[in-house]
Amino acid sequence: MPDADLSPTFTVGELTDAINAQLKSGFGGGVWVTGEISGYRDQGQHTYFSLVEDIDGKKAMVNVALFANVKRNLRPMLASNRLELQDGTKVRVFGTLDVYAPSGRLSLKISDLDPRFTLGDITASRDRVRNALTVEGLLRRNAEHSIPTVPLRVAVVTSIGSAAWHDFTVELGSSGFGFHLLAFDARVQGDQAEEMVIAGISAAVEHGADVIAVMRGGGARNDLAAFDTEGIARAIATCPLPVITGLGHEIDSTIADEVAHTALKTPTACAGWLIERVQRFVDDTESKWIAIAERVSFELTGHADRLESRASRVVTRTNSAIERSAERLRSRKDRLARTSVTLERIQMSMMERERRLALLDPARLLKRGWTMTTTSDGRPVTSIADLSQGDELLTRVADGMVTSTVTATTPEEQ
Repeated sequence: MPDADLSPTFTVGELTDAINAQLKSGFGGGVWVTGEISGYRDQGQHTYFSLVEDIDGKKAMVNVALFANVKRNLRPMLASNRLELQDGTKVRVFGTLDVYAPSGRLSLKISDLDPRFTLGDITASRDRVRNALTVEGLLRRNAEHSIPTVPLRVAVVTSIGSAAWHDFTVELGSSGFGFHLLAFDARVQGDQAEEMVIAGISAAVEHGADVIAVMRGGGARNDLAAFDTEGIARAIATCPLPVITGLGHEIDSTIADEVAHTALKTPTACAGWLIERVQRFVDDTESKWIAIAERVSFELTGHADRLESRASRVVTRTNSAIERSAERLRSRKDRLARTSVTLERIQMSMMERERRLALLDPARLLKRGWTMTTTSDGRPVTSIADLSQGDELLTRVADGMVTSTVTATTPEEQ
């Protein structure tokens, strides 16, 4: 044990001052430290957090103080590099070590920050994930999926109620199309973002959407860290549905953008892309209907013209046939009239002939005393030359028949 009389004794304040003097002497004007921000919190004008490092499963930690004047000086540099200090951000900071007497805590008081370190870490992490997906053939797998012709059933993975959600829904609502949204709430930055986005994509697949939109609003470059993670990248790449992204950044691209079917800049752009596809279908459909209507009208007009032409020919030919028939009818009527006159003359001639025949009727002659003699076989006797002695003769008189036999024939003297 050291000799109590010979060893110096410090008050707490003196010890704190001695430690700080040793820290200043040992680390000169300051020290650069790298680590991951944890427990980030603003307390009034000042900000406090810890820098942590995982060493063989054990965590090393140093307290950090960012005072208002330094914070004010760093703000332009952070803004120009589109960086924001938050939990999970890996940083390289410069500061001085100091033990704060009232709490006895050792803190690193920041005076500067190296943005290239943070940006380099983001790039390196992104490159590592990109290379792994490329080797496995996953980088553009989702791009091979076909987008439905009319993608009206849309799954949305985002922070519900955020500006991104508002911009997206307002844009779709103004289109007048009947979009059906399936909303899956997810944090889009911070420790739980990766897990919740992956879960949202999985749930969207189960609900059978036409397309999945993964979105967030704008922010700093390192706000997009979740969308550079391998977990989200694989979830999008292997998703059986097409995934579009609108992560609210105009300059940077994330791994999520690279593996998505279509990467768009903002949620509003996502909505516009969907509206454009539906509008294109409507325009194509309307165009085809117009073409069909024009073709049908053309065909109907052609058929109507041909029908009218044929009807005109039918009318002309019918009228001509009727005229010819009427002419033939008139001709036949005239012939019939002439035939009637001829028939009348013939009838009169027949009557005259009948009258004359009646006068020549043998019965009338017999009544006047004439007789008609025939042989027994009915041959008229007109000459004694036709007779021989012994021939039997039949003589017809007005009221009967006389039978006689030829005994002699006497020729009439001339």
